[in-house]
Amino acid sequence: MNINEIKDLMAQFDQSSLREFSYKNQSDELTFSKNEGQAAASAVSAVPQAAPIQAPAAPAVPAASAEIAGPLPAEEAASADSPAAAAEGEVVESPLVGVAYLAAGPDKPPFVAVGDQVKKGQTLMIIEAMKVMNEVPAPKDGLVTEILVQNEEMVEFGKGLVRIK
Repeated sequence: MNINEIKDLMAQFDQSSLREFSYKNQSDELTFSKNEGQAAASAVSAVPQAAPIQAPAAPAVPAASAEIAGPLPAEEAASADSPAAAAEGEVVESPLVGVAYLAAGPDKPPFVAVGDQVKKGQTLMIIEAMKVMNEVPAPKDGLVTEILVQNEEMVEFGKGLVRIK
């Protein structure tokens, strides 16, 4: 795989709604991710001269800067607002692997926000798995003290989604 092919794939990935993309053949392996906490883009090749050419291409993905700067404002906001309140409550965990959506649509308001009162069974968010939208209900009545994921973030089974006190 040459550098132009990689750049083309990166541009297409950047413009798509995909959160992750992986490609692998006998000599090359390429992975792109827009998810926080993971490598934004990485390229590994069995051909020694290909690795130095591919490595500088990784910062070209806009998600790389968001990955570095993205978590900091959220953490600062949580610590600046009320660190004790953010840490209180029961964590609602993801019941499955998929993409978390905090609202019913891009132009719709979020299901819940920090400070909202929720009732048992109220929808906290939706997790899309295999093109099926799965609602995540509140396990109890309470106050949302923290939202632990971002919209369109890929979540694993058991990952904390929301904290309810």
